[in-house]
Amino acid sequence: MANHQDETRAAYDGVVELYASLFADRLETQPFARAMIGTFAELVRATGNLRAADVGCGPGHLTAMLHELGLNAFGLDLSPGMVDHARRAHPTLRFQEARMEALPIEDGALGGVLAHYSMIHTPPGELPELLAEQERVLTPGGLLLVSFFGTDGPEPVRFDHKVTPAYSWPADRLADLLTDAGLVPFARLLHDPASERGFLDAHLLARRP
Repeated sequence: MANHQDETRAAYDGVVELYASLFADRLETQPFARAMIGTFAELVRATGNLRAADVGCGPGHLTAMLHELGLNAFGLDLSPGMVDHARRAHPTLRFQEARMEALPIEDGALGGVLAHYSMIHTPPGELPELLAEQERVLTPGGLLLVSFFGTDGPEPVRFDHKVTPAYSWPADRLADLLTDAGLVPFARLLHDPASERGFLDAHLLARRP
């Protein structure tokens, strides 16, 4: 796992300012993703546990959005460059370097985990470990929102992402992995792509029993 993570970290460290400039609008041009994040935040608030991690937070724009939606949100990212940018852009919020398979969070501590296109670079064989870690940090009743590139085919598809290689997933396959990790998928949204890549944009909501 270390190899591809080192490559991903270096790739994102090299595009911090460009990436941040492209996503500074906090999904103003993506109504479906914005609606799913709003729904996620509402459901997390209903658990009574407002602590939420934005895992793979990048420049911190969605961590800030979760905060504005009433959550006690903090951001975690593999890239020190992204974490540094997020701290400068959102000085009142907390950001920390972390690997997704070893989150610096105690068991059952969170009401929510947001993984917004942050697991797309993980090879399929390593994804179950990341999902198990996200299940570990959720309180019973806690919510996970996973957003990713979807495909209609039966298997994940590797493609050349603009930053570093990534994978698109059949929604049913990813939902099965969530179930295997001990979570209960209960809502999904698939819609036409917002980019020229041609993949579906996909969002899965799951709950820890």
